Amino acid sequence: MPIPATSKSPSFRPRLLATGLAALLAAGCASVPATTSAPEHAAALALLEQGQAREAATRLEAQAQAASGARREALLADAAFAWHEAGDAARARSLLAQVDARRVAGASRGRLALLGAELAIQDGRPAEAAAALAGGDPATLPAALQPRWQLARAAALEAGNDARGAAAARARADAGLAGEARLENRRQIDRLLGTLDDAGLGAFAAALPAGDPLYKFAARAMVQRGLPLPRPLDPGEGWNFDSRPPAAADGYRPPRRLAVLLPLSGPLATAAAPVRDGLLAGYYGETRQRPEVVFYDTAGTPAGAQAAYARAVAEGSDFVVGPLGRDEVGAVFRGQALEVPSLALNRGDAPPPPGHAMFSLAPEDDGLAAADYLLARERRNVLVLAGTDENALRAVEAFRSRLADRGGHIAATLSVGEQPGDLGAALVEAAAAGADSVFLAVRGPQARALAPQLALAGFAARTRVGTSQLASGTGRAEEDAVLDGIVYPTEAWATRGTTGLPGASRAAEMLPTARGPAARLFAFGYDAWRISAYLESLLSGTNGQLRGATGDLRLDGFGNVVRQPAWATFSGGQPVPLGN
Repeated sequence: MPIPATSKSPSFRPRLLATGLAALLAAGCASVPATTSAPEHAAALALLEQGQAREAATRLEAQAQAASGARREALLADAAFAWHEAGDAARARSLLAQVDARRVAGASRGRLALLGAELAIQDGRPAEAAAALAGGDPATLPAALQPRWQLARAAALEAGNDARGAAAARARADAGLAGEARLENRRQIDRLLGTLDDAGLGAFAAALPAGDPLYKFAARAMVQRGLPLPRPLDPGEGWNFDSRPPAAADGYRPPRRLAVLLPLSGPLATAAAPVRDGLLAGYYGETRQRPEVVFYDTAGTPAGAQAAYARAVAEGSDFVVGPLGRDEVGAVFRGQALEVPSLALNRGDAPPPPGHAMFSLAPEDDGLAAADYLLARERRNVLVLAGTDENALRAVEAFRSRLADRGGHIAATLSVGEQPGDLGAALVEAAAAGADSVFLAVRGPQARALAPQLALAGFAARTRVGTSQLASGTGRAEEDAVLDGIVYPTEAWATRGTTGLPGASRAAEMLPTARGPAARLFAFGYDAWRISAYLESLLSGTNGQLRGATGDLRLDGFGNVVRQPAWATFSGGQPVPLGN
């Protein structure tokens, strides 16, 4: 029987409503009659889907008052949902109390279950939310509501300590989300998978059936940890290598005509020169069939990048490398039909579209690498020393997110100016609080001022990891000796050598763009060429990997090139390679 709206006091009603609704929906009565929506019912639902929830709710409630039987119950259920969408929770709960859920079918039943689940979650009763959704079919709902069903289920499962089930529900919601909602959902999936250790993650991924939307998320987590995949990733839409020559035994399969979009003029031209020269060094170092390479000047502007991409497509290029600037990447990915696949050379402000990839040396990559380095060594309570420049702040934010996803904690964050002051008391406090490691998002001169203070506070024997910026402003061993033992990510080229390139010191003698700070960008350009030539094998292998000049490179299934850098430290004030 329906529960009368006046049978319980308002303070008790929400618990009774959700409990009764969950029980009725979970019962799944087989005798629910089929209902046919009248034209006015369908018209009101159309208003709801158009975002006019209050008007829809008013019409649906009025129709319910004039209806009877199963049609009345469906109208009441839909009216309650519409009031919920309009932000009138009290009215939604009042109507919900009048619905006999056993007499509601189809999409109205789905909306009723979703409403009950969302209210139960709002009231802090996740078990009742799970019961409300149990046995239901989100496919009965309009496409726009299906992700909400999955997200409600995910919230209920996570509250019940089922991280894997919650991640699976969120993965099923992913395709129906967009924009910031999609990005946040993906962050939550990463966080849930981060609770699994390496062995548990590998076993979980291997057990997922073919086509499961969660597999690419689990695979991404494995790639980030440097683990082999149980099976290849689905390359996804947009990738087609049929026009390329047959692949060589090692996976080499370059495009026919390669367009390279770089800011050869303008304020970014200085950065573009070593990238260009590194790419050409890899290109001319290859003795097998090579594509035609054409460079296009973007002038370092979003409009210039869009125009360069369009021209490259019009002139017959079948693969594009670039552009280089962050704003340029965002403009190309957002601004036009992307007819030709590409490898952007920076992080955009959104994931790459299907058939496109991103490769970067962004500050975020340093933060992620540092977090992974510490987590792999069971360092989970970290003191963060952060510079105030944009690079430091971006690295710290990425570090913080990755550490939290994997169950780590920030013991304290101390801001560091160009001339660090006396942080002794704060450092002692962090040490006493159990900080087991330090992340330094600072440049070399700042680190030199901080290192003695860290030693006095007891951190000299604890793991200390910096960003690649740690090496900036160094070079005098007598001054840099205080940095001994601090680990930082660096390019593999300088530490182990790279096939197809002369040693870093030899290249520096030959080319101005391969020496000093530019050497990093030279290595980056070399790897951009290698990725474009080995892209198919990176996409299709279970452990598709390139030993590049910047590090070991893999693709994560979302179009991101994941880089495992080489590591270095200071010894006697001199940078020395560190075995990974």
